[in-house]
Amino acid sequence: MTGEAPPDGEIRALLRALDGQRRHIVGILDGLDEDALRQAVLPSGWTCLGLVQHLALDVERFWFRAVVAGEKDVIRALDDNDDAWQVGPDLTAADVLGRYRHETDLADAVIAATAADTGLAWWPHHLFGEPHLHNLRDVLLHVITETACHAGHLDAARELIDGRRWMVLT
Repeated sequence: MTGEAPPDGEIRALLRALDGQRRHIVGILDGLDEDALRQAVLPSGWTCLGLVQHLALDVERFWFRAVVAGEKDVIRALDDNDDAWQVGPDLTAADVLGRYRHETDLADAVIAATAADTGLAWWPHHLFGEPHLHNLRDVLLHVITETACHAGHLDAARELIDGRRWMVLT
């Protein structure tokens, strides 16, 4: 993607907002050991690692590499993952967090190479019907919202695990 024009001001602003949420995702987990990252603390049973893997595969990879860029190998691989929320014992926390960082880097490359009004390259009509998002701008806003929502979930999980809070306003 070398030689692409840098994203316009609007996209840079949206990307800064997304980066802030991505940093929150990784930061709120800092200092937790493998056992804590695999501990389910809410009745639904998800774990911190499961949520990060969901963000890597179902959010960053799906929305940017499949939907926006239409990468054929990513689209074909979507069916290979039964449940991104489940992290097998063969994957370490470093593996899952590394994959999240890697997918965010790949997503950033897609964003840098795509104009804000560019339409979706691919959409799984057979699963979701007609798309409710229509261009990169829409996808960025959706991913910012979803990532922020999950950052809040991780805040609650972290506080239940060891009492640590990300931001305390007094």
